[in-house]
Amino acid sequence: MSIFDKSAFKFSHQHRLFRTSAISNGQIVQFKLSDIGEGITEVTVKEWYVKEGDSVSQFDSICEVQSDKASVTITSRYDGIIRKLHYNLDEIAYVGKPLVDIETDALKDVASEEDVVETPAVSHEEHTHQEIKGHKTLATPAVRRLAMENNIKLSEVVGTGKDNRILKEDILNYLAKQTGAILPPSPKPEIIPPLPKSETAPAAPKDKGTKIPIPISKPIVFAGKDKTEAVTGFHKAMVKTMTAALKIPHFGYCDEIDLTQLVQLREELKPLAQVRGVKLSFMPFFIKAASLGLLHYPILNASVDENCQNITYKASHNIGVAMDTEQGLIVPNVKNVQVCSVFEIASELNRLLTLGSAGQLGTNDLTGGTFTLSNIGTIGGTYAKPVILPPEVAIGALGKIQVLPRFNGNGKVFKAQIMNVSWSADHRIIDGATMARFSNLWKSYLENPASMLLDLK
Repeated sequence: MSIFDKSAFKFSHQHRLFRTSAISNGQIVQFKLSDIGEGITEVTVKEWYVKEGDSVSQFDSICEVQSDKASVTITSRYDGIIRKLHYNLDEIAYVGKPLVDIETDALKDVASEEDVVETPAVSHEEHTHQEIKGHKTLATPAVRRLAMENNIKLSEVVGTGKDNRILKEDILNYLAKQTGAILPPSPKPEIIPPLPKSETAPAAPKDKGTKIPIPISKPIVFAGKDKTEAVTGFHKAMVKTMTAALKIPHFGYCDEIDLTQLVQLREELKPLAQVRGVKLSFMPFFIKAASLGLLHYPILNASVDENCQNITYKASHNIGVAMDTEQGLIVPNVKNVQVCSVFEIASELNRLLTLGSAGQLGTNDLTGGTFTLSNIGTIGGTYAKPVILPPEVAIGALGKIQVLPRFNGNGKVFKAQIMNVSWSADHRIIDGATMARFSNLWKSYLENPASMLLDLK
């Protein structure tokens, strides 16, 4: 078993720290949740990978916790036996409180108040293999869990994803080759048999009477019960953000954009981007056009303090993109868009979408935004009323693209690709004319994509 000194664990600043302390009996080690940063004082326990009485080795996954910023997997530092889980699923774990008790083999292996570094969710064999080979195995928590459930070492699986990332299909193919095993089918829906004949409505009388038979029916019995659950994770963060947003006087502005030329340009560039391993959507063009507009109207890329006494103009264009995930609404952002090409923006969006779907976005991805776009049109709808994300001062919501008839300069009808946009701005520091002029400039870049070349740096 590989032994790593304490300095090796402190090398990476991205790792979170958990603290341990020895109990007086000399063999029980308590993991205590230490300060995670970003003002976080509590996390929600989303999943336990162990139970009381289980034996664990170094780097075995213990549990997964979620703050209002991101999900994190906690791994063991010691060999030992789990003696106590201090929290049930979906309970709140607080900073400075014990998370789990581990009985170690010998007291000499336990140092009081020693830092235990949280590492990605990999087994000990996988970790050792990665240290020896000098590379890191890329896989989402769901893929790692699938491998763990089937006793598969990720180091033995060949990844077919980007940068040799191991996909779910790679695990299934490996499992089929080794054992022929397949995942259990999803449970079939329960089929309710028809009522017995004795419970059906009686047949109509055969006599020729004038009475109309009245069907006999039983009252409908509904056994469902109301359920109350705590607001946690990303939903809790959204409560805080939207409550703060209610204090902002919103100014709304809407317009429609003719994307006919942009649609044609994207169709030409998609194969080129695909060859370079990047999926090219419309969003990189929208983001880059917004950044070019912010250069002319920097007030929209600013922030204001709580008392609205000072305005801070942001040098970086960190443009957020609202994402709908299983965990809830999250808004990661593309950093420094003002110095990025359309292709670089597309590549970063691909990365954020992949991590967002897997619930692996880090704190750096979710903080520091200066301006936001919400592509609600991918779900449906044309217009929206977007809510500003404090301390930002503006946000845009993009509707779905529709094929609609429009008139050209000669008065002839043609088929146009139309998208609606809805802007919201903080009316305390942004007037309607500024928002309208920014929108017009952004619109001109998208309706004539070649014009963006004049301002690209």
